[in-house]
Amino acid sequence: MTDLKTFRALHDGPGAFVIPNPWDVGSARLLSSMGFKALATTSAGYAFSRGLPDGGVDFENMIGHCRELVAATDLPVSADLENGKGDSPESAGETVFAAGKVGLAGCSIEDYSNDPARPIYEFELAVERVAAAVEAARALDRDFVFTARAENLLRGINDLDDTIRRLQAFEKAGADVLYAPGIRDIETVRTICQAVSKPVNILAQPHFTLAELSEAGARRVSLGSKLTTAVFGALRAAASEILEKGTFGFVAGEMPFGELQTLFGNHPTKSVG
Repeated sequence: MTDLKTFRALHDGPGAFVIPNPWDVGSARLLSSMGFKALATTSAGYAFSRGLPDGGVDFENMIGHCRELVAATDLPVSADLENGKGDSPESAGETVFAAGKVGLAGCSIEDYSNDPARPIYEFELAVERVAAAVEAARALDRDFVFTARAENLLRGINDLDDTIRRLQAFEKAGADVLYAPGIRDIETVRTICQAVSKPVNILAQPHFTLAELSEAGARRVSLGSKLTTAVFGALRAAASEILEKGTFGFVAGEMPFGELQTLFGNHPTKSVG
């Protein structure tokens, strides 16, 4: 049985913990078996596994996916719910209620609108959306960790001042965790962590280490779609080897069939919602 309060306690430090992002039931069960303390969904990873681009999965299907992952593990699961059910503050609240209904330990909502003309919500609307989501989270009958995302840096808008302004406003509105994906250097991590008092989630980069991120003040490190893209990279490399060389050396790096058979045979799916 998932202890939802455990998820909040993980953010208390003193260092950062890694929350990996499975993209389906099998990857969730594998990661659960390896000693991680919590999991998070990946909107892009799930979309790619369905042959869709990031943002190509509608809300109801994404919530159904979240329900599957919650049922697949006893670990707390937080969900990447993109910009939620819609643009309004009311829809942000409805997003959190939907997340709570399927047993999630938390979720994130971002200020990226999916509108090419205005990709980032106006400041006031973004804050109102966070406030409505927080209100909904507090109305649930159990603990729920709400993460507010400021998307400037990930979306090519290199405005650190506005990003910090948004994170500070999201904190004031009651968000439990703050997240600005797209940070590329440790000094920016440190600047953001020093600008707020709530736990900060950082998206892992190849040149970061967990020790460096902890020292800079991060409390949670997520992988986004990186595990999914790594698996697709391995698949492409294996297929290229077959087509170009006519060899099958990639098999040397496989996870043995028997291990997977045992892993999945020992993890019955539980009922959720």
